[in-house]
Parts: sequence; C-alpha cells; structure tokens
Amino acid sequence: METAERYVRTWITSPRDKEVEDTAAGIASGDLKLLHVVRALGEYLTSDEDKLRNKGVEFLAAVVAKCPPENLNRQSVKVLVTFFTSKLEDTETIIPALHGILAMTPLPSLISENVIEICTVMFAHVKMQALVQAQRFIVFSIFDSLVASKRDALKSMGDSFLSGYIRLADGEKDPRNLMMAFAIARVIAIEFDISSKVQDLFDITFCYFPISYRPPPDMPYGITADDLKVSLRSCLSASPAFGPPAIPLFVDKLNGGSPPIKRDTLQTLAICLPVYGSAVARSHARTLWSSLKLEIFQPTDATTEEEALKAMQVLIKTIYADDQSADADIAGLAKDACVECIEILKHPEKSQAKHAIKVLSAFTSTTPSVSRFTLSHAVPHLVKLFLDPDELPNRAPVLVLLQSLIAASRDATIKVADASSLSPSLALSPYKDEVLGVLITGLKAPSSTQPAIEGLSAMVTTPGLLEDDEVGFVVQNVNEIISGLREDLSGSSDAALDLLTTISTTAPAYISENTLPLLFSTLPDRAPPREDFAAREKYWVTLNSLTRLCSQHVLFETLVVRLFTRLTLLCTPSLDGPGSEDREPVAAYSHALLATLANVLDKKVDRGDLDVPKYIDRLVPRLFNLFVYSAMVPNDNLVAGDVRLVSVAAKLVNLVTQTLTEQRQNVFVAALTAAYLDGKIDTLAIGDIKLPSDVYFAPFDPSTSPKQGNLTALLSAALVALHKEVVIPVHDLVAFLEKLLYWSIKHSENAVQRESVWHILAAIVNKRAPELELFLTSKMVSFWTNEIQPRGHSAEQRRWAIHAWTWVCKGLIVRNHSQASTFVDRLFELFDESQVSWDAARAIGRLGATDDILTKKNHAVLKILYAQRYSSSVLPRIIEGAQSRTDPPRQTAHLVALTSLVKSIPKSSYAHEMSTLMPLLLRGLDLPDTEIRTSVIDTLLAAAQADVRSASKTSRQGSVASEHATSLSMVMLKNSSVESMPDVKVRIAALRYLAILPQVVRYDVLHPQKPVVLKALTHILDDPKRAVRKEAVDAR
Repeated sequence: METAERYVRTWITSPRDKEVEDTAAGIASGDLKLLHVVRALGEYLTSDEDKLRNKGVEFLAAVVAKCPPENLNRQSVKVLVTFFTSKLEDTETIIPALHGILAMTPLPSLISENVIEICTVMFAHVKMQALVQAQRFIVFSIFDSLVASKRDALKSMGDSFLSGYIRLADGEKDPRNLMMAFAIARVIAIEFDISSKVQDLFDITFCYFPISYRPPPDMPYGITADDLKVSLRSCLSASPAFGPPAIPLFVDKLNGGSPPIKRDTLQTLAICLPVYGSAVARSHARTLWSSLKLEIFQPTDATTEEEALKAMQVLIKTIYADDQSADADIAGLAKDACVECIEILKHPEKSQAKHAIKVLSAFTSTTPSVSRFTLSHAVPHLVKLFLDPDELPNRAPVLVLLQSLIAASRDATIKVADASSLSPSLALSPYKDEVLGVLITGLKAPSSTQPAIEGLSAMVTTPGLLEDDEVGFVVQNVNEIISGLREDLSGSSDAALDLLTTISTTAPAYISENTLPLLFSTLPDRAPPREDFAAREKYWVTLNSLTRLCSQHVLFETLVVRLFTRLTLLCTPSLDGPGSEDREPVAAYSHALLATLANVLDKKVDRGDLDVPKYIDRLVPRLFNLFVYSAMVPNDNLVAGDVRLVSVAAKLVNLVTQTLTEQRQNVFVAALTAAYLDGKIDTLAIGDIKLPSDVYFAPFDPSTSPKQGNLTALLSAALVALHKEVVIPVHDLVAFLEKLLYWSIKHSENAVQRESVWHILAAIVNKRAPELELFLTSKMVSFWTNEIQPRGHSAEQRRWAIHAWTWVCKGLIVRNHSQASTFVDRLFELFDESQVSWDAARAIGRLGATDDILTKKNHAVLKILYAQRYSSSVLPRIIEGAQSRTDPPRQTAHLVALTSLVKSIPKSSYAHEMSTLMPLLLRGLDLPDTEIRTSVIDTLLAAAQADVRSASKTSRQGSVASEHATSLSMVMLKNSSVESMPDVKVRIAALRYLAILPQVVRYDVLHPQKPVVLKALTHILDDPKRAVRKEAVDAR
C-alpha cells in the first residue's frame, strides 16, 4: 500500500512513465493489487480540484493500459467500467476516462454486460461536437475495438446501438477519424441487422460523397484523397440495402458533376453495383444507361469515357449474372442498347459509330449470353454493310469498326481461364468465314488495308478461332503486301510484318514455307552496282523484314543458312563470287547480310532464347572459316578482309559466346588459342571453304598481313565474353598479356586491331586480377617507364600506350580493385607534358564511362556504384587543379579532364558540386577543341532537362543556371554563330541549350538578355545548315 501511495504521489507531482510502468509491473508480479492503487488515488479521484481529479483518473487509466490482461479479472473489469463510465459525466475527467475505457475494450474479461454499459453511458454523455479531433479519435477507437472483438454484445443491443453510434458519428470531418468511421460503418452494414436504420446509416456515409478533400502539405498522418475514396467506396458497397437510395444520388452526381466527380462516381458505381444486386440494377437500368450513354457518346475526356464503359460492363454483368436464357431470349437493357448502337452503325463514317462500337465491344466482355447476342447482331450487320455496293466508299470505316469488335472479343477470350462452349472464344466462330473473307477483301484496297490487317491480327491471336489452313490462307494474302508487287500497299508493310511476326510465334511453318522463300527470292545473288540506288534500297527493305520475322528458332535457323550461303558467294570468287568487280558495293551488301544476322541474334540473346548456344557449332566455325580464308589468300578483292565486315562478324561471335556454359566456353577457348597462338586453325575454322595449306595463320606475327591482324577482333569478341571461371589455356598468362600489350602499340595496323587487344587486356585483368599481381605491379610499371613516360617517343605511339593503360585501369576500376588508384595517379603525372597532357586528361574522364565490353552480359566483374566511387575520388582533385592558376597548361589539362568526366559519369555524382563546376565548365567552352565544347554543352543541357522534368522549385528559383544566366547566354550565342564556330554539332547543341534556358531561369533574371539573344538568333537563321536554322527557330 505504501509503495502504491509513493508511486501515486510521485506521479501526481511530476508525471513520468516510470511510475506507471513500475505500478503495472508490481500488479503483474503480485507485489501490488489494483485495489491498493485505487485506495492510494482516493483523495485525488474525489478531489474538488478539477486538475487533481483529472490527474487521478489519468493515472489509473494509464496503469490499466499497462497491466497484463490476466491480472484484470471480471470483477475488476466490472468495477473499472463502472468507475470510468461514471467519470464520463464529469467534463474534467472525460478524456482520461475514455483512455481507460479504450484500454479495457480488448480484454477477454470484458463481458457483454460491460460492453452494453459502456455504450449506453457513452451514447448518453459523450458529445462529439465538444471534443477536439484527437479526443474524437479515441471515441472512434473504442467503437472500432468493440466492433472487432465484442460484436455479439453490440448486436444484442439492437437498434439502440445503431441509433447511438449514428448520432456519435454524424458530422465528423477529420480525415483520420473518417478513415476509422468508414471502416466501422462497413462492418456494421455487413454484420448487423440494419433494416430499420438503412437510411440513417446511409445518410452519415453518403454525405461525404464525392470526396473533395485535398491534404495540406504538412499533413502529419499521410492520408490522401484516394485513401478516403477507397475507404468510402468500401463502405457504400457494404450492403445491398444501400442500393435503392444510392443509385439515384449517383445518377445526380453523374449528370451534374465536374469530370473528376464523374470519374469518382463511375468508379464507385462499378464497385457498388455487384453488391446491390441484379434486381436493383435492373430497376434502375434505363436511368443508368441514359447517364452512361451521355458520358460515352459525348465524353468530356478519354479517361471519363473509359470509366463509363467499365461501369456499363459492370451494369450488364450485374443484370445478367444469373441469366441462363438462350441468345434469342435476351431482353432488357442489353437488347435495347445493342439495337440502339447497331442503328448508329448504319452510318459507319460518322463519329458516333466509333462510340457505338466501343459499347458493343464492352458487351463482349460481360456475360457469355450477352457476348453471343452482341456478336450475333453486330458482326452480320457490319459484314452486310461491307458487302453492300452502295457502301463501297465506307468500306474502310466499316473495317475499322469490325476490327475493334474482333479485338474486343479476342481480349475477352484471353481473360477466360477455361475456354468452354459458352466462352467468347467460340462466339465469333459462326461468322469467322464471312469475317475472314471480308478482311481478305479489305487487304486489296489501300484505304482499308490497315484496318484489315489489324482485324486479321485479332483473329489470329484469338485462341482456338482459326484452323491451321486458315492461318496459312492469311499468310498467303498478307505476303502480297510485303512482296513489293503492289506499290499502292507499301505503306502498310510494317503492319503486315507485325502480323506475320505474330503468326511466326505460333505457326512458324507457314512463314518458313511461304513468306521466307518470297523474301529470299528478292535478295540479289550479286551486289547491285553503286549507281543502282533502287536495288540497294530493295535489299535493305527485304533484310529489315527478315530481321523482324526470323527471331523464332526455326526461322532463324533458315535465315542463318540462306544468308550465309549468299555471304559465301559474295566473299569467295572461287564459288562464283564477285571476282574483280567493284569491291565497295559487294562489301556493303555483305555487311548488310552480316548485320541482319547480328541484329536478329542480338534480339534473341536479350530475350534469352535457348537455341542460341547451338550456333557455336553451326555458325561460328563457318564465320572463322570464311574470314580466315579471306585473310590467308593473297587476293585483295575478297571483301571478307574488310575490317567493317570483321567487326560485325566479331559481334556475332561475341553474342554466341555470351550464352555458352563454362564447360562449352572451355572447349571453344582451347580451339581459339590453338589457332591464334599455334596456327592450328583446323579445329576452329570449319566450313565448306578449303583453307590454303601453304600459308601459316599467325595474326600476332609482326610480318603477317594486315588482313590476318584484323582477325584479332574475332579473338577479342570471344575472350571478352568468357566467364571468369574459364581458364585461358596459355603457358604463362602474364607473358601472354604482355605480348598483346606491346603488339598493340608496336605492330598493330589500325584502330580495330589495337582496340581489340585492349578489350582483351581489360576483360582478362577484370576477371582474373588476383592472378595477375605480377602483370599489374611489374609489367605495367615497365610499360609505363618504357612506352609512356619517355618524351622522345612519338606522340602517336604514346597516345596508343595511354589508351592501353586506360583500358587496363578500367578493368580494375569497375571491380573496385586497390591498384586502380595507382594507375589513375600515373595519368595525372602526364598533365605537365604538352604533348600528351590532353590525352591523359581525356583518359581520366573516360575511365568512369560505361562501355560495351565490361558488362554483365560479358560476365565482367562489376561492383555496384563503381562510377560514383571513382568520380568521388578524382573529382575534388580535378576541381582543385582546374581552379589553380599557378600553372596554366596544367590547369587546362584539368579542365579537359573535368569536361570529359562529367560527360561520362551519372549526374548524381556531381550534382552537389554544380555551383563550383559551372564557372569551370564555362571556361571549358573557350577551349579550341570542338569535342570538348560539345561535351560541356551536352552536360549542361542534360542538367537543364532533368530540372525541367522534375519541375523542381529550386530549378527556377536560385538554380546554378540563374547565377550564371548572362554568361551562359553570351557563350551559347558565341558557339551558335557559324563565324565563330564552324562545327555544326556545337552550334546545334548551343542553340538547344538557349531554347531550354528560359525553362530553368526566372523571367526577371533572363529578361535583360532577351533583346541581345533575339537579335543574334535573327542572324543565325541564315546559317547554311538546315538543322542549325531549325534549332534557331525553336530557340526563338
């Protein structure tokens, strides 16, 4: 007892949670009894002072809330309920008393008598209008808890509970309380007998519809208007009894509301109608149809129209949900609406026909009987209309309507999980022959070709609708469009190809037997001469069609065989190839054939097709066979030796190698190294062409021909795609890399050869860095000392060496290797050398850029946020160097590094430094290098576009661009003029930035520059380049 008194006195003097927790813990342990606490509070509970009385009740409520339920038996709960409810009559103690009641509502020992007592007293003494929001929230929380756990006791109160709660909840406006009130009302409507109180309960909920609440910016609870809408809808759709009073009010809101209110009403109606039931829906069908029809046929916007169509679908589903009548017996709204819409369709060229077909299309996704009824009347009507000679000018509009209906039927079919005799998939079957005939006829006329193709596409993609021979018939007729024989239909070739591509996924045999032979027949056996532009355009169109069609595995296999056969004929004179004819057209045609294969294969790899790996045996050996042969024979007219073709072939090799397993890559890389390092080409270059036996294949031999050296691209393409677990079978990997490194700068003949070797170095270092410490710490240091550092070497050779160094460094950076920083520091050392300082600076910028070599597809080791990590390490150093004025050449090198870096890394990596970077970037625009200027302007343009997209307030008020608005305007004008900037790319970029500048800078800041800019733009309108003039017009 003394302990309880001490706790009470201490808390009354200085309220803290500790005394409450200690008291509850004492009760839980048995050291204290609740009776002791009540006795200790006695003088406070009966005090004449309002403040002390309030504190006494508050302490007791807090202790009850903290007590374990097992320590509060029925007798204790009964006493506490009586006490707390008695305090509801006292205006000074009502709040703590409510807290105490709330704490007891979930207790198992709270019986029905206690619940009834609580509700009765609360209904009598709690005046919601006198309470603030937080206090009303406690009241709703009490009823929410009682409804959840003591529902039977509340039901036993009958109408007295309903009447009392309705009085309490009426007039609530706070969003937080309303969320709870709507949830309570939903449970009451579902679980309680509300037959005598339907109107009252409906009134206290529907009065909030539609929700017009807009949360303030500082809303602490995060409740949105959508939250309230969803909660209110769940309440309005809780009981069928709400139907009769709700629907007339919905109709009033629909007829007189604004577009947002109409959309809200339509969405709510779609949710409520299934609950209200078919009888209510049927009784209000005509009224609803009149309102919905207005929103469909005279829509205020597309979104409202779509919601009206959805509500119409729900209305029809609700009315005919249990209707098992035959199609001919369909009556009521569905029949009347169909008849009304079909009457409108008699004039297909009018705009109302489009809305009518939307209604009929919506009906196909309702019930099976309504769907069949709709199609049985609409489809024959449209077919008859199409065949009517008097309606010949309207054939295209008729097909547009028909294809919409077919597509809707298709969509309904796909949604049906189990296709039965009542499913929409068979509803179109009785008319498919007539429809198919109409669509095929429509293909022949240019005006109706497009809708005819769309209709055929809908039929083809409808499960189970067309037989195999009917699909073949469609293919034969569509082939006429892509054949090029009808020039008047050429505008629909893209749509026709889309249809054939769709068919190829389900019925590739028809494409293989009919379409592909037609397309292959249009490809010439020999390359068209330079002056035959029409022939070149024709084979480009054909190859583009093949690219789109042949990604399916059967078709791609045919494509590989047919195109590679043509490629072999073009590239090998011994097989009746081009001989001594003009080499450039042959190279262009061959390049187009290879590019087609590469484009289709790229698509297949992205899609994850499982048939790609098999082309390591069916395609890759034949590629090596063709290109190795061309490199080994002395004939310079063989176009396969062209480095452009080699690059495309390398892409094919890379794509196939990416998809191989580690085991298969091990086999392949063994053949590669045997061929390239030992000259054993027989196991790699397998094909129909016999390789010369008197020529040794040695691409890395300094005395070898450039054509053999070009084939390093094929080796590189394969090696960069290896898994990191695949071991390259060389005796000494470090020696192998060192050999490649020096070959690239001393013996390579062109950029392709050099870059191919650098890619190998980067990939191997990236994947096997732990095994290459000797190479990284010793061999690369020697390379730097011998090839990059000496100033006596030619500038070109040093630049190549810097590129090689950069690629090795990049392989380390993307995996966050510890040696990467050492490599980067070496590049900074070159900033003092005028001969290569800019090259080193650009290299530092490029190190953070993404590329096509070190990628996940190529199984590179990539660490997350490596670019951000790299930029954070070098950006401060670059900024410091660019700001230093002690050494102008070194400062300029830092500016070059900065302009290169910001173009290469994500904006988030330097956005926080823009205020510092802007003056430096503006100085970069004075550098003579046009590539640097373009990079700077592109960076500024990307930053401005991001500000515009985000519509951020800071982008217009206090942005970095605002601070430098005058300088930006002047420097962009300078770079826009042909007199001061001959480079077209720079002029276009500068004009684009001028055009976006007003969107990121306040008007009052930019206005003083307006006359100067407009006058300068007037002169730029006379620029000799049309693209520049166009940008100048946009900027004005």
